[in-house]
Amino acid sequence: MTDVIRIAIVDDHPLFREGVTRSLSEIGGFEMAGEGATAQDAERIASTVRPDILLLDISMPGGGLAAVAGILASHPAQKIVMLTVSEANADVTMALNAGVRGYVLKGIGSRALADILRNVAAGESYLSPTLSARLLSDLQSQKPTNAIADRLRQLTERQTEILRLVAEGLSNKEVALRLELQEKTVKHHMTGVLSKLNVRNRTEAALMMRESRDRDRSHT
Repeated sequence: MTDVIRIAIVDDHPLFREGVTRSLSEIGGFEMAGEGATAQDAERIASTVRPDILLLDISMPGGGLAAVAGILASHPAQKIVMLTVSEANADVTMALNAGVRGYVLKGIGSRALADILRNVAAGESYLSPTLSARLLSDLQSQKPTNAIADRLRQLTERQTEILRLVAEGLSNKEVALRLELQEKTVKHHMTGVLSKLNVRNRTEAALMMRESRDRDRSHT
């Protein structure tokens, strides 16, 4: 029997909170440990309830992204998933840079959401496919395919090895365990990767690696 995943949800629409709570309760394997409507509620819940996963909307009094920054500054291990209607690249990028583990659009079905939450609880990350494709498209328009390949070739063997694992969805901690390195060593290498690839975050770097990998496969 698997452990129950403790979830807290912060959204300023009570009906939406009730819907998510009911859906996850009917699916099973989840416990609703708290709920709120503001950024202040989110920070309070992270400090007192300590849920396994905190679901946050971006648009709420005080701002969801502001709440993320405050929460992770005090509780860096807290897993946060944004559950929002915002498809704006700026919001997605800011959330990923801040350290959220998932970015999910509200149109998702309850069973798909449950699967995502289980994966996040297990240490994986998630970005809605439509948003991932859009970020990759923007990245390609900014950096032509040949330029992407040239930048990837600048990476050291170790940096490439680490980025390949990141592109598979592994966290820095999981990469460190896989390669028998210190987590701080992985973070140091990823800083170098971001600099050489001239990207803003690990998601963009992972997208570049996936694009290059998929292109190579299509040519074989």
